[in-house]
Amino acid sequence: MTTSATELLWAALDGDPGLTGRLSYGGPPGLLAARLPVMELARATVAVCALAAAEYAAAAGGDGPVPAVRVDDGAVATAFVSERRLLVDGRAPVVFAPLSRFWRTSDGWVRTHANYPHHRAALLAALDTDEAGVESALAERRALDVEEAVYAAGGLAVALRTPEEWAAHPQGAAVADGPPLTRERLDDAPPRRRRGSGPLRVLDLTRVIAGPVATRTLALLGADVLRIDPPRLPELPDQHADTGFGKRSATLDLDRPADRRTFDELLDRADVLVTGYRPGALDRFGPTTRPGLVVARLSAWGDDGPWSGRRGFDSLVQAATGIALLEGSPERPGALPAQALDHGTGYLLAAAVLRSLTEQRSDGGTRLVRPALARTARFLTHVLPRPAPPAADAVPYAPGPWLSESAGPLGRLRHARSPVSYDGGPEDWARPPGVWGGDAAAWT
Repeated sequence: MTTSATELLWAALDGDPGLTGRLSYGGPPGLLAARLPVMELARATVAVCALAAAEYAAAAGGDGPVPAVRVDDGAVATAFVSERRLLVDGRAPVVFAPLSRFWRTSDGWVRTHANYPHHRAALLAALDTDEAGVESALAERRALDVEEAVYAAGGLAVALRTPEEWAAHPQGAAVADGPPLTRERLDDAPPRRRRGSGPLRVLDLTRVIAGPVATRTLALLGADVLRIDPPRLPELPDQHADTGFGKRSATLDLDRPADRRTFDELLDRADVLVTGYRPGALDRFGPTTRPGLVVARLSAWGDDGPWSGRRGFDSLVQAATGIALLEGSPERPGALPAQALDHGTGYLLAAAVLRSLTEQRSDGGTRLVRPALARTARFLTHVLPRPAPPAADAVPYAPGPWLSESAGPLGRLRHARSPVSYDGGPEDWARPPGVWGGDAAAWT
């Protein structure tokens, strides 16, 4: 019998295989159609996240039976493009900046990412041009030369590779073996969570999509999620609106001793720390682990290999790993129908945190979870079977049933509902997103 994607991911999370019988599926067919099994990845990552949430709820409530979980493909597909479904007072979101795209080079293609002002400035500095001259500057250079020059300048650009070229690359080799994510028990410390001690406290040091999707999910499930950002790196407004549901947002400058002390106090009382910085990037601020903490360290390329210290985003990982060629052609690179590496990794991250918390209740231990976008890409391209071509008579997809509206400090928001649900579980976030950086850096 073929093992399903959900069973493979649940096994990677060390979950009880008997609990997968609590899952059922439904919803419209043919969503997130692609050459690669994107819908299977999306469904599986949401399924294990919802199952881990149900398991945690049962354990927290006194070890009763795990509630039934139903995964709805319509909810999953809508949530996987939540940043595109968002409306702010009727206005459509800005998803990619003009300089974030594929460009022709003298020998192929390069994918740039310049949504943030500092990345845009680094790209232009590396090319020694202004925005109007980017196309001609890139057309004169080799893709690999652009990749290295832009990275050296602090920017983001990745040469388009075939799957075979990525497999031969040292970073591709570094993520070729092993599970979609790693989980470790670091010691025998007692858990920090105790019955009746208030909501789970999650310190969120993530940006962009994958990490914020994970912490948005934990907030849905009742956690007190406090996101901390550097004051000099403001978030993109629409991105913050999409992923800020259920959370509070504060800023701290960890180079300032007073703010560093505040951060340490927050960490001392946290139950979960989720980071989205490059491996080692926070080391200069001192230790970010405490006994009994669950730590999730998200990265783009993984913790090992020559690119482990590089920044990265979903679109860049798609270009590097061959996904953009598999979904397009050498003449015109393509893309997945959703930023599925981000969203899928986000739900998988949340599932791993929940499973670690459940295990802690009986076994204690400081826990470390390490997902990576490149590992999720590997699971998509090499583990899951390719889907059949979409049916010619497929029913058009209408996302209305899986959208909701809320009013708050950012205005009237139309947004995707969470696909993570189980019998008796929460159906919506307790609060809409607030102003970026507008909350106190303190636990409630």
